[in-house]
Amino acid sequence: MAALYLIPTTLGDNNFDYVLPSGVLHKLREIKYFIVENIRSARRYIKAVDQSIDIDTLVFYTLNRHTDPSELQSFLTPLAAGADMAVISEAGCPAIADPGADVVAIAQRKGFKVVPLVGPSSILLALMASGFNGQSFAFNGYLPRDEQQLTRALKHYQSRARSEQQSQIFIETPYRNNRLRDTMLRVLDANTQLAIATDITLNTEHITSKSIAQWRKSAQQDINDHPSIFIIY
Repeated sequence: MAALYLIPTTLGDNNFDYVLPSGVLHKLREIKYFIVENIRSARRYIKAVDQSIDIDTLVFYTLNRHTDPSELQSFLTPLAAGADMAVISEAGCPAIADPGADVVAIAQRKGFKVVPLVGPSSILLALMASGFNGQSFAFNGYLPRDEQQLTRALKHYQSRARSEQQSQIFIETPYRNNRLRDTMLRVLDANTQLAIATDITLNTEHITSKSIAQWRKSAQQDINDHPSIFIIY
């Protein structure tokens, strides 16, 4: 039975064998139809996995924030015809904080088989290493850019973390990482716990958990342009 495979990628330029099971790479070599965020980077990723793959024989469909939702159903035409397909995101696991979820939803509604493959999720890896509550947690995506709205959102999630004993997870556009961290240090309570996980699985990986009071006393690294996960608890 043909299936839509959700194929993870690395979180940066590191060794495939370190973060991806061999079965994922084997499946990648078999598939001819791909739904991807960026064709150029997807082609580069596939070629890096196996130089012998003839990229020009592969078919790519682009799924990103510019894609017309009315096009998505047609992307699954090869799957309906009995051919395996794959979704590849720019980094990490497809459909998690990723537009791939939209096409997966269509596949589920149509009764197609959907197969998630094992790979790195920066969200879960950060939570694992934080020491915070892994039984109850919420991924909140991006916070507001407006400073006042951002402050209100942070205080709201701080309240939830405290009242529900729930880890609150956020991401930010990398070039605004320093701003988000600095705002957190300014507006959150001194005893609130903050974990920052940067460059997960890379040689430059840095994951630290401590109270806001401790963060305020320490020298702050420049984390702009370094993919990061933020967790308060």
